[in-house]
Amino acid sequence: MIKKVLIAIVFGVMGLGVRAQHMQKPVNTYTDEGAGTGFRKENLFVGGGLGLGFGSYEFNLGLYPEVGYSLNSWLDAGVTANFTYNSIKADPNYNGNIRTHEFVYGGGVFGRAYVLPFLFLTVQPEFNWLSVNQKDMGSGATSNYSANAPSLILGLGYGQRIVGESSFYIMLGFDAISNKNSPYNDYNGHPLPVVKAGFDVFVHKR
Repeated sequence: MIKKVLIAIVFGVMGLGVRAQHMQKPVNTYTDEGAGTGFRKENLFVGGGLGLGFGSYEFNLGLYPEVGYSLNSWLDAGVTANFTYNSIKADPNYNGNIRTHEFVYGGGVFGRAYVLPFLFLTVQPEFNWLSVNQKDMGSGATSNYSANAPSLILGLGYGQRIVGESSFYIMLGFDAISNKNSPYNDYNGHPLPVVKAGFDVFVHKR
């Protein structure tokens, strides 16, 4: 249900994004040497965020450092790393009384389109590697395995952003691919809500 609602919202707001692109004045991307469309150091930012995912039996906490660039007044893009811890508590009726601890690392790219000054759409394709430890709380038997999975995080967010100074944001999304090994799924393979909050600082302030 959450997945269907977020998909509908994302595509609905995309229509606003098309209009916003025409209404907002682009950031001037000239170089320090003169007019043009080259790289501008005032538009480069570093930072990152914290992530939180939760469900009835699941919990995940993540750290997401990022480096990005403001392409214009409404669009940011960049690269990000992903370090996450996931835990699924044991329950006889839910997962056969199996406790799971999962460590995730990976990375990807992101885009944030500000369809309104305070509202953005985000798209973040990732690829993650997982190291999983499971324990049968009844027998005490343990097992370990490794896996990997692609993810595509789609979401909406609220933020305040001043190009050349700083920005912060909070977003809610989901993994649109829902690979069976995705760290954003619950024990039964259903997508968990993904909540992230972050803060960025522009490298060269105006």
